[in-house]
Amino acid sequence: MGSSEKAEWDEVHVTSIRSVTTNESLELRSQYTDQEYNQLKRKVDRYLLPLMWLCHGLQQVDKACVGTQAMFGLIEDTGLIGQQFAWLTTIFYITYMCFEFPSIVLLQRYSMGRILSLYIIFWGFIVLCMGFAQNFAQLMALRALQGVFECLISPGFLLVVGTWYTTREHPSRALVFQSGFAGMSIFADSVNYGIGTVTDRNPNFQAWRYMSFFLGSLTIVAGILCLLFLGTPSEVRWLSSEEKRIARARVLSNQTGHDRTGFKHWNWEQAKECLVDPVFWLAGLNSILGAIPNGALTSFAGILGTTFGFTNLQVLILSIPKNVFSIIFFVLIGILATRKKNVRMWLMIISNIPAIVGFLVIAILPNEQQYKWTKWGAYFMTSPFITATFFAWSLVPSNVAGRTKRTVMSTFTFVGYCVGNMTGPQIFQAKDAPRYIPAIITCAICLAAQMIVIFLWRHVLVSRNRRLDQRMSELGISEDDRLKIGKDLGEQDCTDIQNPFFRYVT
Repeated sequence: MGSSEKAEWDEVHVTSIRSVTTNESLELRSQYTDQEYNQLKRKVDRYLLPLMWLCHGLQQVDKACVGTQAMFGLIEDTGLIGQQFAWLTTIFYITYMCFEFPSIVLLQRYSMGRILSLYIIFWGFIVLCMGFAQNFAQLMALRALQGVFECLISPGFLLVVGTWYTTREHPSRALVFQSGFAGMSIFADSVNYGIGTVTDRNPNFQAWRYMSFFLGSLTIVAGILCLLFLGTPSEVRWLSSEEKRIARARVLSNQTGHDRTGFKHWNWEQAKECLVDPVFWLAGLNSILGAIPNGALTSFAGILGTTFGFTNLQVLILSIPKNVFSIIFFVLIGILATRKKNVRMWLMIISNIPAIVGFLVIAILPNEQQYKWTKWGAYFMTSPFITATFFAWSLVPSNVAGRTKRTVMSTFTFVGYCVGNMTGPQIFQAKDAPRYIPAIITCAICLAAQMIVIFLWRHVLVSRNRRLDQRMSELGISEDDRLKIGKDLGEQDCTDIQNPFFRYVT
């Protein structure tokens, strides 16, 4: 070991052991057994995962319900023309994007669980009020407010996951609550089907309004449950003081710091670091490319189904097996990503392949009776592509350290998600109806480009890990030493780049 390298090592080592939390961290890591850690993990799973599954599922169903409502008279009853229906989704994501950053700052400064719960309750009231809308202006105002209060749920839940679970557990836990969209869609589509059948008996019955009443009321109840149970380890009331210490000790290995909220300090150096980190830009571009087809299908999937030759009620029924498949798929890849190291980004790439094929088949085949089941099968093939977006979200708490940097990265990732989702509905132009070929081909191109971005993103992270391995070899540092010092630096709010012993998950 050279003198300069020895000096560098001594400096890092001295810095780490000066951490005010080092002695406590060492004590916490050795004080508890694996049995105690696993017992706490099971308790956390029981309290948090069903609640986040329900709320995240409701968020996705609530914002996508306009696509279902369009099949049951929303467009006709409110006098929408031209691109006005597409704007109901675009305005949602405009306000979603504009209010996301200040909302995430609120999470960092105040009680995470309480802020999230209040947002859920407010958006539930807004969804309920949509059932009373009479025209385009009222719908636009309500959808804009809905975007304001839904903007916090996905990034907020990912931050919650980062405070409770180890890095290896992030993808499986994130996919559990993200699969809530498929699970809640099965339940909501079944109820909406029942509401829709009333239209057959009474043509004057405006079924879409009662869909809003149902979903809004359910969301309000979910928000009240969150007030009772949702939060970080230092916030919740269903853990004893000793269990909170175990919860903190469990996630020290993440090297991303503590879970406490209420901190007012903003670190501008960490914010600047984001701007020169290529991962920051690749993550944002990945979000945009994946969100364009997602936003398109959110608004137009139901309409596309009717152009294939199915009735509106048949479209609802046929969405159920697609959502069942999505749940099974998410569970399987979540298990695989947890048990196998460094496969997340390969799974993100592979999941786009069947979706690209599906979009191309939909674009190529005409809307004739003989092809309607083939086109539905092609639409079924698009199910896995959302994996790239969901896994990318879980990479933020796993691979980004430093409170300010993680906040900026989370915000930018979801800004990209909003830009893509507000763009997606607009590529479906009224003049291209009923086949919408340019829009469908654009979706396929976006997913192909996303595969390239993910590959480049992975290359950057793998290169950094290789440099870490080389540095450890040259300095003679063991893996245990790396983990110890990395954890201590994480407790000091160092970023992943400032921490020379940070290992990235791919």
